[in-house]
Amino acid sequence: MTSAKSPVVYGLIAKRAELAGRIETAQSELRRLVIDLDNLDATIRLFVPDIDLDEIRPRPLPVYEIALLFMASRSLATDDKPLLRVFQKRVDACLRNYRSKGIVRALDGPGARSCGRSCASSVDSTYLT
Repeated sequence: MTSAKSPVVYGLIAKRAELAGRIETAQSELRRLVIDLDNLDATIRLFVPDIDLDEIRPRPLPVYEIALLFMASRSLATDDKPLLRVFQKRVDACLRNYRSKGIVRALDGPGARSCGRSCASSVDSTYLT
């Protein structure tokens, strides 16, 4: 292969580098969350040693909270109400799109009604493998 690279190849390499960086950031965040969860589990066990932590179901995040997390992760002003509304609409649209494709599903049960139709959906486990 020649050492001369077209602008298209440079663009593809730049995109690959960007995606690899995003993956590293996501993996670091996941490691931090797992450590935080383990520490919280250990603290709960100090108060209730025989608790079955697997019975505690994850709480779905409302679209509002997902939008705030998304904005904060990109160093955007989370107190900018018009921008927050835009991000809420984008997150809601993405979730609806993913629901229509079967990638996520709406959660039913306790708590689902309290956040209306703007509750986060759960990711189908087949997409996590």
